[in-house]
Amino acid sequence: MNFTFTRLELPEVILVDVRSFGDSRGFFMESYKRSAFTDIIPETFVQDNHSRSAKGVLRGLHFQNPPDAQGKLVRALRGSILDVAVDIRQGSPTFGQWVSAELSEENRRMLYVPTGFAHGFLTLSDVADVFYKTTAEYAPESDSGCAWDDPAIGVDWQLDTHGITPQLSNKDQGLPPLAEANNGFSYDPSHASVIAALAAAQGEV
Repeated sequence: MNFTFTRLELPEVILVDVRSFGDSRGFFMESYKRSAFTDIIPETFVQDNHSRSAKGVLRGLHFQNPPDAQGKLVRALRGSILDVAVDIRQGSPTFGQWVSAELSEENRRMLYVPTGFAHGFLTLSDVADVFYKTTAEYAPESDSGCAWDDPAIGVDWQLDTHGITPQLSNKDQGLPPLAEANNGFSYDPSHASVIAALAAAQGEV
């Protein structure tokens, strides 16, 4: 199997390890195959995005409201990033909680951030190229976000560990705390049982 899927502490967020085949010439890997993902992530990706960021650039925390909500499958093609997902579903038992994973060109991991979660990342390397697939196209009228440093969320961006002073866009500097954000997501209690059933059926997930 070329993909291994691991549910994180927030089980809707999935870390994807990818098997690669390499020798002295380089390597080959399947970065996405619909048939391998469909039972784990039963969504269709419709847009690909690519960003380049210098060290210390922090992008987030971003999301699109329904009906244009985006699930994202994120990877670092070059360099490394700390990738973060925050549960923003109002009424969720894990509302405001977060998980993170380091994604790099060396580990070739990907992170699936589902709808109902805000997403952001911090660039750890001198330069990072981040590529991500989305389940909905960009819709500026649905674009929203919340503050990266909202104390009610308390993301550990590991700034001291990496000796980084974050660099943010004017837009991201002005994002409100989650409690005041334009947030159209609500928790569906039936979804928890679906996730539990999927996890049991998938075994390794």
